[in-house]
Formats: sequence, C-alpha cells, structure tokens
Amino acid sequence: QLQASGGGLVQPGGSLRLSCAASGTIFSINDMGWYRQTPGKSRELVATITRGGSTNYVDSVKGRFTIARENAKNTVYLQMNSLKPEDTAVYYCNAAIAIKSWTPMRSYWGQGTQVTVSS
Repeated sequence: QLQASGGGLVQPGGSLRLSCAASGTIFSINDMGWYRQTPGKSRELVATITRGGSTNYVDSVKGRFTIARENAKNTVYLQMNSLKPEDTAVYYCNAAIAIKSWTPMRSYWGQGTQVTVSS
C-alpha cells in the first residue's frame, strides 16, 4: 500500500527527493515518516510528520532534510540536501493508516529505496 521512489546515487553535497504514496482502500492517515537502515544496524527514524504538519527530525539531519506531505494525494516527501556519505542507507516510508472508519490505525511500510552518497 506504500510505494516509495526517488532514491539513487548522488555525490556528497548533492540533493535527492524521496516520495511515498499510499494507495488502496484508505479511510484516513495519521502520522507519516521516513526511516533508514544500513547493513548490520537497526532501522532508525529520520523524520516524521503528523496529519496537521508537525514535524520531528533525528538530530543528524536537522537543517538538511525536510519532510512534507500532501494529504489530498496520500503522499509524503523527504527533501534531502547537503547529503553526506553517512546518509547512505535504504530509506523506508511508514504511515499509520485506517482502511475503514471502524478499523484501528495500523502501521504500514514501503518497500525501501536505496540512497547512496559517494564520489
């Protein structure tokens, strides 16, 4: 139900924009976010955004990454600027989605998109 796109190879200091669209039967979406994972490490939170637009970032990306969403399109974005080699990871989107008005929110994950920062 979550399809991520926008990853790739970029040089240090460059920029990338990730997108993640939720599809299928959706009643409402609450928090959306981006996480990342490197081999041998646990998945870490990068940024989250509430339905109302409040944001939260991990300290290492503050001032460089910006999370945004378009509620009408059920889509969340991650604009990544001033990329560093340590930003290299597989990036996953996440969303809390209720598919019906009477069903509870459930956490969904996208398939992951590789971001590689290297010269």
